[in-house]
This record gives sequence, C-alpha cells and structure tokens, in this order.
Amino acid sequence: MAYEVNKSDEEWRAELSPEEFHVLRQAGTEAPYKGEYTDTETEGVYHCRACGTELFRSSEKFHSHCGWPSFFDPADSDAVELITDNSHGMARTEVRCATCGSHLGHVFSGEGYPTPTDQRYCINSISLTLEPK
Repeated sequence: MAYEVNKSDEEWRAELSPEEFHVLRQAGTEAPYKGEYTDTETEGVYHCRACGTELFRSSEKFHSHCGWPSFFDPADSDAVELITDNSHGMARTEVRCATCGSHLGHVFSGEGYPTPTDQRYCINSISLTLEPK
C-alpha cells in the first residue's frame, strides 16, 4: 500500500530508536505493563510516534488492565488502517497508522468491556506520543 509518508528502512532507522523501529516498522510488541502510557490519565491527544498523525484521544482511553494502553475508538476512523493478522497461530486484526503504515497494535471486539463500541484498541505505548491538553 502507498502511504502519504513513505520512507526507506534506513530513513526510519535514522529517526526511530531501535525499540521504536522494532514495534513501528517490524510489527513488534513491547512488554506488557512497561509502556509509558499504560496507566496514563492525562487529557490530550495521542499521535503516531513515527509521523505525528493524530490517532486517539484521552476521552476514548479506558483501563482494560491488559498491560497496554486501550482505546475504544480512534479519533478519526480514517486515521487507522485495519489489517487481518494471522501470525503466531492467532486470528487478529492489526492496527496501523493510515498515514505511514506503522504498526500500532491490535483491535479486539466482543470482550465485554463497558465501552460504547465494544472494541479494545490495544496499542503499544512506544508507537504513540501524547500531546497533553
């Protein structure tokens, strides 16, 4: 897929830390309960760490106790791209930034959380930056 922000691996490596590159560009996962925004309650806007696109807002963030920041809806449905992910012997839905194609995490439905959408966007903290209100 052609993205608005399109860079080579070398360009991404120059801009991102090794950990950021692993998660954002190689679809890695950070360790649970270690991320910067897992329990953050600061009001603001969450942006893609790679390209700066607005992805989520604190008003859609909730405590799922899963080990990663959880949101029940993106700020704008066009801000994220959903892709079928059958890796690791599981059927999941990967969430990517629609502007640069960076891996953000996965979205799950039907888990019974008391949210308006019945969805949990389970997002790696390292793939986000928070702009406080």
